[in-house]
Formats: sequence, C-alpha cells, structure tokens
Amino acid sequence: MNIEGKKVLIAKSSKEAYNFFMTLENFELLMPTSTEKFEVEGDSFLFGLKGMPEIRLVLGNSVEYSKVSLGAASSKLSFTLEANILSVSDSSSEVQLQFDGDFNPMMAMMVKKPLTNFIDTLTENIAKL
Repeated sequence: MNIEGKKVLIAKSSKEAYNFFMTLENFELLMPTSTEKFEVEGDSFLFGLKGMPEIRLVLGNSVEYSKVSLGAASSKLSFTLEANILSVSDSSSEVQLQFDGDFNPMMAMMVKKPLTNFIDTLTENIAKL
C-alpha cells in the first residue's frame, strides 16, 4: 500500500529541511492534536494517537538533503515513511511525504483511511513551518 502526501513548499533550504526531519523531536510539532504520547529515544520515536496503538518509528536509510526515511520498529507491521525533499531555491524547498506499507488486503482496507488522514495532517503541519 502506497500513500503519497501532497507536495508542499516550505521556507527552508533543503539542508534546513533535512536537518529539521533528522531531529526526531521536531516530529512532535507535526503530529495531530489527537497525539496522546510522544517520546524520543536515540534514533527512534514512539507516538500514540487517541484510539490507536502506539507506534515506534526508527531512522532508516536517509540521503543527505533529499530524503529522510523512517521505518517501523516492529516486524509485525512492515512500512516506511519518507520525507522527500527537493531544493527549489537557497531559501525554500518542496517536501512530500510517502508512506509504503506491506499489509495483507484486509489490514490495508482497515488502515488506508486513517493513514491517509494522518499523512494529510502531517503535510498540513509541514506547510506551516
């Protein structure tokens, strides 16, 4: 299952955007208002949304100034969330979130709408940076 967020223009260079996403504490600024828990531990963070199970994301294979990759810490759910960064000018860049998960068809049907809403909320909050 693949979900692509909208592309948003932000007033940060690609280097600034990359550094923002590599600082995991900053993800708390992007989370929905329904976030009940957010904890950073080393190269990962744990978050919990109201009515949803807690999820731990771990920094994965990132590409300097162009991609920050996060993956599921649990092998039960295999997915990645990437922030793709494209330099537009010295002071602005375009960011697009991309979620890619390997779920069985029943699970995919159940989580597609909540995940799409989650990606949309993260994207809206990135646009406010």
